[in-house]
Amino acid sequence: MKMSPKWSVHVFVILIVVLLCTSVNSQLQVGFYRNSCSSAELIVKDEVRKSVLKDTGVAAGLVRMHFHDCFVRGCDASVLIDSTSSNTAEKDSPVNNPSLRGFEVIDNAKAALESVCKGIVSCADIVAFAARDSVEISGGLGYDVPSGRRDGRISLASEALTNLPPPTFTVNQLTQSFANKGFTQEEMVTLSGAHTIGRSRCTSFSNRLYNFSGTMSQDPSLNPMYAAQLKQQCPQDGTNPNLVVPMNPGSPSIADTGYYIDILRNRGLFTSDQTLLSDPATASQVNQNAKTPKLWKTNFAAAMVKMGQIGVLTASAGEIRANCRVVN
Repeated sequence: MKMSPKWSVHVFVILIVVLLCTSVNSQLQVGFYRNSCSSAELIVKDEVRKSVLKDTGVAAGLVRMHFHDCFVRGCDASVLIDSTSSNTAEKDSPVNNPSLRGFEVIDNAKAALESVCKGIVSCADIVAFAARDSVEISGGLGYDVPSGRRDGRISLASEALTNLPPPTFTVNQLTQSFANKGFTQEEMVTLSGAHTIGRSRCTSFSNRLYNFSGTMSQDPSLNPMYAAQLKQQCPQDGTNPNLVVPMNPGSPSIADTGYYIDILRNRGLFTSDQTLLSDPATASQVNQNAKTPKLWKTNFAAAMVKMGQIGVLTASAGEIRANCRVVN
């Protein structure tokens, strides 16, 4: 059957995109450990599964860990390095401590891997595998993770502050922050959907409840009934800084499009969530994602693969840490 000119153009464009994606970080490859440590991905998945069975919230923590790792110095596991007397590492930046969690899952996976494949599997790849497994266990789409990353040797708390977008960002600030890492605005909206699982400390959004601006205490874009509920969970005079609420109350442990439905109902928890309705283009994507869960899941998987290739170290760069918390 002869292909129409229109379809010929589509196929040509798809081939070009595939070739471009293949050329980026071409040293990363699906099945990188096939010969050197064939059970690597299964071992990581087993550790993730065991941890999520004990605490479903760990899945969201591992997805967030991958994001926080890749946006600072690239996906090099620098977020796992412990602070020392002479250096405050990324994990102890205010944006990560005490909210970032899942470190023990990575430790357990690394220990299991070292017992069967000593010095082979990088901590950076373990983080990428664990994030994928967490998405899949939570009901999202599984996806192949190109691997072969190596581990970085530098971790600075100050770089976490300057590279990670805070929950107070507007849509323009978010768009620029993600563009700095090579993402389109559409991919930014897609990845924001990670907030469909997990929890947040009250301190990350309490300004929307009690101290929004000089003229009003409550953010007018916040659904009043939802705001009242949040005020009960996060009292203004509360003395516990570690109080948490689910990001997506309807299905906090399921990777679905409830996040986008909540935004349409003015129930986005962060300013950076609700702001997606303030721009016509991003608002259109929120609507589309809310209506087509399968499309969002597919796009989210693709965006996660892309994120996992930010600034990776390969070949002889970096190292394979023996202990993910300490540089060799």
